[in-house]
Amino acid sequence: MIVQYEGKTIPYTLQRSRIKNLYIYIKNGEVIVKAPLRLSNKYIEEFLSKKSKWIYENLEKSKDRAKKKKEEKITQEDVERLQKIVKENIYKYSKILGKSPKKVRIRDLKYAWGSCSSNQNISINLKLATKDERAIEYVVLHEMCHLIHMNHSKSFWNLVEKNMPKYKEYKKLLA
Repeated sequence: MIVQYEGKTIPYTLQRSRIKNLYIYIKNGEVIVKAPLRLSNKYIEEFLSKKSKWIYENLEKSKDRAKKKKEEKITQEDVERLQKIVKENIYKYSKILGKSPKKVRIRDLKYAWGSCSSNQNISINLKLATKDERAIEYVVLHEMCHLIHMNHSKSFWNLVEKNMPKYKEYKKLLA
């Protein structure tokens, strides 16, 4: 099935089920329409025609996100670079701060660029592999400072700034 927007044809998949309302989803670059069992095809087509601009714009956004995600694909070379930078900075800041983590892992974190557990284990986000070296160093320092201050207190931020006066500038490179 298709919907038209400014001369462009947009295919969609119609799924009928025991629901009360009509829904439009865009998932993995595909338009999915969920409709109640008894809703007429004519009503669905009219509804989609009215929503065609929204469908088109959101489908394009979805394609842009997918393209950007594909462009940010992390290579083995990126991972090796990240491992090297992390290792060098863990060593550097261990000497400066007088503290070393028990374990350092590079993982696909969903929630943060890095973390430091109360067991003094540091995890670094794999997605940093495509970031600037200074941004990676900032994340490592940030997590290393948590070995001393397990919070984001004034003392914590003073320690970060003492060891990296331009940390705010490097932090912006993560955006």
